[in-house]
Amino acid sequence: MFEGKKVIVIMPAYNAERTLEKTFRDIPEGIADEVILCDDHSHDRTVDVAERLGLTVIRHDRNKGYGANQKACYDAALKKGADFVVMVHPDYQYDPRVVPFALGFLAKDICDVVIGSRIRSRAEVLNGGMPVYKYVFNRMLTAAENIVFGQNLGDFHSGFRVYKRAVLETIRYRENSDNFIFDTEFLAQAVHTKFRIGDIPIPTRYFDEASSINFRNSLIYGLQTLGVMAKYLIQKTGLLRFRIFNR
Repeated sequence: MFEGKKVIVIMPAYNAERTLEKTFRDIPEGIADEVILCDDHSHDRTVDVAERLGLTVIRHDRNKGYGANQKACYDAALKKGADFVVMVHPDYQYDPRVVPFALGFLAKDICDVVIGSRIRSRAEVLNGGMPVYKYVFNRMLTAAENIVFGQNLGDFHSGFRVYKRAVLETIRYRENSDNFIFDTEFLAQAVHTKFRIGDIPIPTRYFDEASSINFRNSLIYGLQTLGVMAKYLIQKTGLLRFRIFNR
């Protein structure tokens, strides 16, 4: 329990055998009531490691995609009565030691959603291993998203996220993509439903074992992000209605 609230950490996993234990060990002791890992049909020993660590494991019988993995995690966390849900990627790219600080903003009712921002300075990000093209794409897209969504976030594309239960109960996340654009759709939905979004600084970590999409998929993701922004603007004008923005 964290200030009387049930905390569940979810880990959407794919081939995370080499980094899972290190990530799990960095979650502050006693902060999570349960850790749920959903394995998206990995080809390594991710499930074996998770079971040895005592995690609750969900297994997909085929690779369904990053978004579908999150949907299964959130469904399970809600079913188990989570008040706060923390998403930590098991590839050790995001530092779980900051979990208590992120939860504090929810517990004090300052934010409904907290995102980990990797962008504190250009030097820190590049020294942390983020490829230059990813940094440029991130800065361009984040700037555009802040304008379109009326926010002031440092990193719209971070995989470290903490949600209140009410957010997951209100947003139609099951209508979202099963792929990487799921995260952007979720934030657009959170903005549309007027949830309060904040961010906290986290270290930048890029290394061989950390999962990351290549240049081609990054370009596709960028175009899809522009598409989500376009849908949001059209929804706001009332010209068309999109199911993902329904409560």
